[in-house]
Amino acid sequence: MSIKVLVVDDSALIREVLSRTLGKDGDIVVVGTAEDPIDARSKVKDLNPDVVTLDIEMPNMNGLQFLDKLMRLHPLPVVMVSTLTTKGASETLLALELGAVDFVAKPNASLSGGLDAFGENLRQKVRAAAHSDVKGRALKAPTAKVPVRTAAAPNGALIAIGASTGGVEAIRVVLSQMPPDCPPIVIAQHMPAGFTSRFAGRLDELTELKVVEAEDRMPLLAGHAYVARGDFHLRVERSSGQLKCRVTQDELMSGHRPSVDVLFESVAKTVGPMAVGAILTGMGRDGARGLKLMREAGAYTVGQSQASALVYGMPRVAFEEGAVIEQAPVEGIAARLAAALTRLKSAA
Repeated sequence: MSIKVLVVDDSALIREVLSRTLGKDGDIVVVGTAEDPIDARSKVKDLNPDVVTLDIEMPNMNGLQFLDKLMRLHPLPVVMVSTLTTKGASETLLALELGAVDFVAKPNASLSGGLDAFGENLRQKVRAAAHSDVKGRALKAPTAKVPVRTAAAPNGALIAIGASTGGVEAIRVVLSQMPPDCPPIVIAQHMPAGFTSRFAGRLDELTELKVVEAEDRMPLLAGHAYVARGDFHLRVERSSGQLKCRVTQDELMSGHRPSVDVLFESVAKTVGPMAVGAILTGMGRDGARGLKLMREAGAYTVGQSQASALVYGMPRVAFEEGAVIEQAPVEGIAARLAAALTRLKSAA
């Protein structure tokens, strides 16, 4: 069955480009377009789309206000179409916190790979959004936040986290429960260049940890989290007896850069049984192979459970391939990681 999409953008040109691009493969049908949220509100009711693409800057009511109302009154999978600016990145992250499934960077003259690459990316994200559990997430009662009191571990321990679609919010939940005495955390979240710096900054604002965008050769310190830069791989290496970031732009792995597999594989090789790892919500299979290598190297591994994952793709593959020791709801993952670190400390 075709995926029905409503395109919301105040630019007639962008509406035309998105409509033509979305319909290219035949499995996605644009059932309507809207030039502003007022127009969109009536068309959501009349057309009952499976997915909405939404611009942020629009007349009458901006996209964030509309998204907030939509997710409270008529939750639907929404893919934001965002500008590659500092302001655009900040607003996009707020949209993800409000309930948007994912985002794409609005096409422009400097877009890497041109319109074909943009179109393929947009269609993949719309397909993932159509299979996401937005309504289930909206219906779930909020879980009381129970921060972990301590995640102390022996020197040389490390936490590795990987995610894709839905991961911005899932990572926030996990990190917000981690105390500042935890070992270093390395994160690979599928996100394009231009957004990861603001993502790290937002996590830094919302958690007790010091969160930064990873830089090459940066030492990994306790109480700090390091986010892979968009369009770059993040690896962990040991140099002069200290764990450090390696940031490179070699070929895509598992279809991605940054790749969760690349990060997890380096953790398995460099940190081995002193690591703990979590694979969170996302479409596809990136991370399953690397997490299995971590488990085989003696690391504790956990996958986000189906009931709490916006898109149960990456965690499902990891579970089916024997890469995870256990599955847990996202609000329970920090406690699982902390317990595994406590066992490491007891054994040290």
